[in-house]
Amino acid sequence: MTRMLSRSVKLVLALSLMAALFAGAVSVQAARERAYPVPVVDEESLTLTSGPMVRRLSLGYSGLMADLYWIRAIQYYGSTKRKLEAELPAMRPPASLVADPTGHYPLLYPLLDLTTTLDPRFHVAFRFGSIFLAEPYPTGPERPDLAIALLEKGLRERPDRWEYMEDIGFVYYWYRQDFPAAAAWFEKAGHVAGAPWWLKSLAATTLAQGGDRRSSRQMWTAIRESAEIDWLRKDADRRLQQLGALDEIDELQQRVDAFAARTGQKAPTWAVLARAGVVPGSVTDPAGTPYELTSDGRVRLSQRSRLWPPIEEPRRVRPPS
Repeated sequence: MTRMLSRSVKLVLALSLMAALFAGAVSVQAARERAYPVPVVDEESLTLTSGPMVRRLSLGYSGLMADLYWIRAIQYYGSTKRKLEAELPAMRPPASLVADPTGHYPLLYPLLDLTTTLDPRFHVAFRFGSIFLAEPYPTGPERPDLAIALLEKGLRERPDRWEYMEDIGFVYYWYRQDFPAAAAWFEKAGHVAGAPWWLKSLAATTLAQGGDRRSSRQMWTAIRESAEIDWLRKDADRRLQQLGALDEIDELQQRVDAFAARTGQKAPTWAVLARAGVVPGSVTDPAGTPYELTSDGRVRLSQRSRLWPPIEEPRRVRPPS
């Protein structure tokens, strides 16, 4: 009992000494900063850009350093995305305004590269990071090439990660519209031990029907089923709802056009169409927001919907004849 009390007293004394030293260090640092102000650090720069160098300087704490760089990458991506979305109109800007999309996220790939060099098995950083890089401007830098490079870097460390192969196929499919390359990666992923059976089916569908809505739906369903992160699963659900909205818009547009052709009324309202029995009383998208009917009779997704902006469907590019 006496020994236990002695240990407790020593522990209290040690903690008290640590608290005193910490308080003293804070006071000294505050006095130093008053005498010699710390210069403002530009957030748009990285002091260290060499992954191997940062790994050597981490002194055995590379995992912790990877976490810190990953947090900074997420913060950087999110703050840049919010800033651009606030500055730009709700509609995606024309290509003429995106002459140099890489200039808006200059630190994103370096931060992800540092993160994954410090921890080459940082699974989430590879998968999330590739999505951040591939996303179209202004929600991302529109760099599918860097997204693929990041995932291939992960594969060099973990050649058994079929998820990285699936993600590379996804980037080729959705952001490059290169359906043969996407199908090849899905097929390759399907042959990895432990990979789900539907990857080979997805490869066949992509090769035969890549670019149509049915294959897009199958791809997003596959992404949702393989998602290990709740955010990615929810994003896939949202994309599937957007594809469902496109189906509904197509059907509604056919009804509106048929009514206009039959009655000569070029710009009917939803109320007029409902009274005529052309549409039900409530015409809402899969998220529950009413569709808009423009003055020229076009059905479109409302900007108030959480499914806005509408999904941009890949289109199969026909080879030159």
